[in-house]
Amino acid sequence: MWRRLLVVFTAALVAMAGTGVVSPLAVGERRVDLVLDGDSLGWDRLVQVLEADRLTVRLDLKARQKMVEARTGALDAIAAGQRVYGWNQALGPLKDQPLAEADRVEFQRRVLRSHAAGVGLALSDRVARLALVLRANTMARGTMGVRPEFVDRVLALVGAGVTPRMPEIGSLGTGDLQPMAAAGLVLTGEPAPARFQGREAPAPEVLAAAGLPVDFPLEQGEALPLISGSSVLTARYVDAVVRAERLADTFDGAFTLFLEATRAEQGAFDARTHDERRIPAEVRAAATVRALICGTGWMTEEGRKRLGEEHPRVQDAVSVRATPHITGALRQRLADARGHIEREANASTSNPLVFPKAGGGHEFVMGGNWDAALLGHEIDSLNAQVADLGVLSQELSARLLADKWSYHLPANLAGGEVGLNSGMVQVQTVAVALVPEMQRLATPAGTLSRPAKFGQEDHNTMAMASVRALHDNLDRLETVLAVQVLMAAQGIDLIAEKMTGLPLGTGTRRVHDLVRRHVPRLDDDRYLTPDLEKTTDLVRSAAISREVRAATAPGDNKCAA
Repeated sequence: MWRRLLVVFTAALVAMAGTGVVSPLAVGERRVDLVLDGDSLGWDRLVQVLEADRLTVRLDLKARQKMVEARTGALDAIAAGQRVYGWNQALGPLKDQPLAEADRVEFQRRVLRSHAAGVGLALSDRVARLALVLRANTMARGTMGVRPEFVDRVLALVGAGVTPRMPEIGSLGTGDLQPMAAAGLVLTGEPAPARFQGREAPAPEVLAAAGLPVDFPLEQGEALPLISGSSVLTARYVDAVVRAERLADTFDGAFTLFLEATRAEQGAFDARTHDERRIPAEVRAAATVRALICGTGWMTEEGRKRLGEEHPRVQDAVSVRATPHITGALRQRLADARGHIEREANASTSNPLVFPKAGGGHEFVMGGNWDAALLGHEIDSLNAQVADLGVLSQELSARLLADKWSYHLPANLAGGEVGLNSGMVQVQTVAVALVPEMQRLATPAGTLSRPAKFGQEDHNTMAMASVRALHDNLDRLETVLAVQVLMAAQGIDLIAEKMTGLPLGTGTRRVHDLVRRHVPRLDDDRYLTPDLEKTTDLVRSAAISREVRAATAPGDNKCAA
């Protein structure tokens, strides 16, 4: 009876449901207020959740009502005798083992304990928080049969700034079993590690310090909906796409520094040739290059004559001419990723699911909606393109070292007397060292399935391995791009006197000035590790990305992309 009354009471509150908004920012603070309904968590909001300094999330009242109805229907189906995985039946190879009614609540706690076996580094706080919000949103769809109070508990931790320590190694892409089980232990008050205000401690201590109730027992059927899904994978993928987009911007800035230093031909970026290829992302990539070099006097016949080129170059190397095609392909992949992530964020990624029956009541359906095959293979593809961008960046930085390839830049980009000074040859070697590692890490984990659990789970997407490799390659790409930025800026400085009276492109000038505010030009040889580390920090901070976006933004800017 109480469940029926709760349905009526919740329905009476539905008209009060709100919508999510980004609150006004305090000085230096990003605050986000969000309402979850299971159906409208879009890309922009996901990025806001990832990057917010303070986050308040609540459950939409219509979604709350739907969850109450589904919970009632789920319990009725169990009472009517349906055998249901994780509710009145055990898990994995033990799926045929029934659970006594008296054991079904205790079973939930033991599921979390047994599945929290992950190892390795913990997810960052912001990724772990996004994973919790994603899981709460999928539960809000009302197909998993959990209580709305369970979602309230998840969101209470998020709002209080309590983050479970979630190890990144153990999941096979067959649900986020290990990391989300670790989160479940914290949610229920078990002595698993959690973080709060920069300090890690057992959950009971952390929860009390945050002013939250320590104990929150799960009820029948609530452990599996928490751990059987793709929320951790999706959160890590959101983070990877954000990083990749900013590094793609950074490459654009580094590339135009290279173009100016080598006084490249502009014809390869002519809109007409890219319009003929009919790939929208490639068209936009070429437009970005044109916007950044807009107004250049270096990339002209006059600029090339300043360093002794008496005849037209005809065309530059493939690494120059094909860059819009390569970066355009990457941009298209990232655009596709946004759409796939949005669908995943608003989908019922669990097993089992409970649905209304046509004739009344509810029934459970067992299936494989936790499987992350699409995301896993897409992540592998993105990783391959990230590695290819690293290869391209390394090839471009290598061209800056040699007289013929750079069109007469000083050998090794040495400042001062060449020979006495060895210049930047060993800086470029850092990129050479990292690129083979990137190529090795780009091997698609999605083709390396291993069977597990006595053949009950005999095919696994290995998507968590895929996303870990992607992040590892993004780490390496930051340094590879820093090499290109540092060397191309040096190339510009070494010939600036000969180019007196000729302007750099408006965007190129902005990027070059930014680099020089952090790292001085190289004259006589000096200790170069700090220079490369500072430039890598500049890349990692997304400062170059922001400069590129500002230089190409639409508006009054005549050079906008």
